[in-house]
Amino acid sequence: MSAPADRSPSPAQAHPSGRRGIADQAWLLMLLPPLFWAGNAVVGRAVAGEVPPIGLAFWRWLVGALIVLPFAWRHLRVDLPVLARQWKGVLLLGTLGIGMYNTFQYIALNSTTALNVVMMQSVMPVLIVMVTFVLYGERVRPLQGLGIVVSLMGAGTLISHGDLQVLLNLRLNTGDLWMLLAVTVYAFYTALLRRRPGVHGLSLVVVTFLIGAVEQLPFYVWETMTRRAVEPTLVTAAAVGYVALFPSIVAYLCYNRAAVLVGPNTLGLTIHLIPVFGSILAILFLGEQPFLYHGAGIALIALGILLATRRRT
Repeated sequence: MSAPADRSPSPAQAHPSGRRGIADQAWLLMLLPPLFWAGNAVVGRAVAGEVPPIGLAFWRWLVGALIVLPFAWRHLRVDLPVLARQWKGVLLLGTLGIGMYNTFQYIALNSTTALNVVMMQSVMPVLIVMVTFVLYGERVRPLQGLGIVVSLMGAGTLISHGDLQVLLNLRLNTGDLWMLLAVTVYAFYTALLRRRPGVHGLSLVVVTFLIGAVEQLPFYVWETMTRRAVEPTLVTAAAVGYVALFPSIVAYLCYNRAAVLVGPNTLGLTIHLIPVFGSILAILFLGEQPFLYHGAGIALIALGILLATRRRT
């Protein structure tokens, strides 16, 4: 089943001279989400003891929706009839990709390590391939399958610091199970983007963000009354501001558009870039030393993505 038409202008319409706009630059759209999601995992872990997980998720999506709404309003008025007709699919996308995935991830980060979370995320491309096969019968080309395996090896090299014993000694706890559930949910979200309504990207983002926030509201109230309330501190404001703007608005606009351009199986490979960007950010901003395994892991991931995206001639 092919992806529905995106209501964004085609390259020819947007650029009569033949040049392609940012919304058609697949590589750029594929690179930005893992960059911002690497930062999201770092922020989520850093504030785990100060900002409760459901509260962080709720304010992330509510603030994100409020930021996008003024820009999306003119598109939303046109797209509302389409969204209403396909409300079941829109609700499913909002529930899986917004309401469940990130909430589960923040819960996981309260009881497991960033290493385990990134390791779980690296399984997602394989899960996406499995889900697309189950839902659509889409088979993996031999070169694409090789690319997935090579990039997974690269992610494992980065995560384990080049030491196989690190992977062999991983132990699952409750947080890891939450993260495994999260990546399974997001694999379905990615695969189902093929059936996304043919509406403007801003319309889809603002509606799914609001769906996620509404679904999280009762759990947020429960967390506030029985666990811990979100305190209005500078740390909370900075964390919510970052996760609402970059891993939410920018990343989801890019990710949703890239799914239309390259398909879910190829797009899923970009998840392996999260440990790449995480390593680079740690070297640049946290003073960590670069080692040989950094170069080896990044090279394997790059080679895997090149193999998987290479078109047959």
